[in-house]
Amino acid sequence: MTPLPRFHRLPAERQEAILAVARAHFAQHGPASASYNKIIEAAGFSKTAAYQYFDGREDLLAAVLDDVLDRLLGVLGPWTPAHDEAGFWARLEAGSQALLAHLLAHPDDLALADAAVGRARGGAWLGWFGALVEDGQRLGFIRTDVDPALLAGATAAVMRAADEWALGALRAVPPTERAAPGGEQVWSLLRGLWNGGAADGGTGRAH
Repeated sequence: MTPLPRFHRLPAERQEAILAVARAHFAQHGPASASYNKIIEAAGFSKTAAYQYFDGREDLLAAVLDDVLDRLLGVLGPWTPAHDEAGFWARLEAGSQALLAHLLAHPDDLALADAAVGRARGGAWLGWFGALVEDGQRLGFIRTDVDPALLAGATAAVMRAADEWALGALRAVPPTERAAPGGEQVWSLLRGLWNGGAADGGTGRAH
């Protein structure tokens, strides 16, 4: 389910404007409750015209969620192999901080992030974490006794929970006093997840 070809022939600025309006409505009212009629009215075209671009509400929602996922992955950038363990952790921390800053500045993306990842059924999102896990295994500090897909999913879940935790802490203070909470608790969780095999016969080594 994707936008009709005519939507993709619109100027990029117009496409972005339509998706931004729809994203705001879906974020505010929820993917299941936002009004299709109100969205297309706010976007500046009639219901008849809307059907030239989307088959209906669910088609528009799918386009919005795909766009949100693309935006999040664009902030992270592709995972690139690290030269060593220190470089790995530096890359992970930089990506985490960039994503946290983006979600703080774009609450609509935050509100729809879980739905966007869920629609993708993992897909490119879990692919990013799969590349991360594979790189850590190559460097020798992520366990190899657990299925890589399961380990990637668990890693993604920890990072998603960490984002929620950090955003909650940041919202609790005035903008001028904001500083991202220390990541050591998050890294400790990941080390426990990734190195669990060291204590029970797995091949991962302790960090």
